[in-house]
Amino acid sequence: MATDQEPTFTVKLLQLLLLSTYWGMQIWVTFISSFVMDSHLNRHTYGFIQSRLVPFYLHLGSACAFFNLTIYAVYHPSDMLDDREAFQIFIFFVSVTVAAVNAQWFGQMTSEIMEDMHLIEQACGLGQDIGLSSNREAYAKLCETDVKYRHLSSRLWLYRLLSSLCNLCCIGCNFYSLCYMAENLGTL
Repeated sequence: MATDQEPTFTVKLLQLLLLSTYWGMQIWVTFISSFVMDSHLNRHTYGFIQSRLVPFYLHLGSACAFFNLTIYAVYHPSDMLDDREAFQIFIFFVSVTVAAVNAQWFGQMTSEIMEDMHLIEQACGLGQDIGLSSNREAYAKLCETDVKYRHLSSRLWLYRLLSSLCNLCCIGCNFYSLCYMAENLGTL
């Protein structure tokens, strides 16, 4: 289904909207909303919002990445690619793959583990303190005394790390794609 025709204005606009929507979501969810919620919400409210918001963000990001790759590949047949276009397809492919793994595995596991931890914290009277860094001593003591909580905590740390690395990889891919797109603009 690849074509060597020039994409229409609508296709170009759709490509730009998908890429900029994904980029905007990444910056908002990763940096802005996380910092604002951390300093204004209690741990359980923050966790509840994240467990509902992040899976939606990850799946929508995966869809944006997939459609970006699809549109680009349709208008850049493999037998006519130069090195930069081939690298751009590779970048889109990496973004789709990493976003899908994050959405289907790491993000889902993080939400499930967080829910289990919240139940244990609530039973111990924890989770109502504002900010994730407050009352660290109580959470450290809970880790020492509750084996299940300690295990969940270490798994949560691992899955958050992996999810964050996937997210940063996708941010890097989208930044490169935005630069590539800006470089190929005829005019503003």
